[in-house]
Amino acid sequence: MAKVKPFRGVRPPKQFVEQVASKPYDVLSSEEARQEAGDNEKSLYHIIKPEIDFDYPIEESDPKVYDKAVENFAKFQKNGWLIQDKEDNYYIYAQTMDGRTQYGIVVGASVWDYINGNIKKHELTRREKETDRMQHIRVNNANIEPVFLAFPDNATLEDIINRTKATEPEYDFVSEDGIGHTLWCINDKETIDAITAAFDAIPYLYIADGHHRTAAAAHVGEEKAQADPNHNGTEEYNYLLAVCFPESHLKVMDYNRVVKDLNGLTEQQFLDKIAEHFDIEEKGTEEYRPNKLHNFSLYLGGKWYSLTAKEGTYDDNDPIGVLDVKISSDYILRDILGIVDLRTDKRIDFVGGIRGLGELKNRVDSGEMKMALALYPVTMHQIINIADTGNIMPPKATWFEPKLRSGLIIHKLEN
Repeated sequence: MAKVKPFRGVRPPKQFVEQVASKPYDVLSSEEARQEAGDNEKSLYHIIKPEIDFDYPIEESDPKVYDKAVENFAKFQKNGWLIQDKEDNYYIYAQTMDGRTQYGIVVGASVWDYINGNIKKHELTRREKETDRMQHIRVNNANIEPVFLAFPDNATLEDIINRTKATEPEYDFVSEDGIGHTLWCINDKETIDAITAAFDAIPYLYIADGHHRTAAAAHVGEEKAQADPNHNGTEEYNYLLAVCFPESHLKVMDYNRVVKDLNGLTEQQFLDKIAEHFDIEEKGTEEYRPNKLHNFSLYLGGKWYSLTAKEGTYDDNDPIGVLDVKISSDYILRDILGIVDLRTDKRIDFVGGIRGLGELKNRVDSGEMKMALALYPVTMHQIINIADTGNIMPPKATWFEPKLRSGLIIHKLEN
């Protein structure tokens, strides 16, 4: 069962929230963070991307960078840009993009649920990325940024969300990227107890986005428990900062591919090889978007093509075999283009669906890439099915949008 708790969030006063809040640390480079922070001394980038405060090139993993994060976190609290709530709260966090709003519940999620497999993952993590976030959590003694979890729809929690969103929010603003962010504090005991009990009846939570942050936070909590001779399981370090969304609220976007060459083939030879496993229909110069599972969009030589996988290339009864990312990886990227490891091969790059099909066209038309492949989005049902069966998604399979805004709430590992 999913064990969660309310906590005393550390967050900006209402008048500072728009200056403090930032994109997550891993969606932009150090230089992009420096540009976005500009002369805003209250930007959370000074804590989550503190390398921007150095006037010379420095590695993100340099000990001086972590020291700067600690210094800046203390400065934010001293200056009143971040203040800890006096009582334990749950929080409701709503994000609005393109007229659609998703509502998540901000909780302290049990690190032991992750260790024991009750918080389920669908991606592999890379040790070096885990190590970086673990050190960031250790030195600040806090989860500065939340992880993004999903849970099966629950009538009690949906009712609490609906009742809460009818009340006055604590924060309500639109960030520079056009996404709306609204947050409510829940501090009455009856509702807090109802939330805790409702989660206790949910068997599993699922990582939607933030696998490295989740693993790092859980491992630091485990470290602290092992080092604490008086550990009893109630300490704050037993919990990590999470925003939990009902499954039906979430939309997974396409995650597309662009490739630099055709592995020595001409365009016609490439299409002929694709035709062995896909039905091809030329669509001309108008953008073509995949319209169902097992349908793909190819952009090559200034034209769009519809590719429909033939029977035998997929297995709709297998959690992995049903995935279009698996089909395209096996029958196009691996067998035709010789791209075996999507994580390390320099001939391929990935484009989140938020950038649109126009980005694929632009990167091919510019000559940077030779072809682009757009995929039909993975569904939350598929993600949950994969996690429940103990399988792992192929690399670069899911793109969630909008991203959680960092800096709205921070969770200290000691009160």
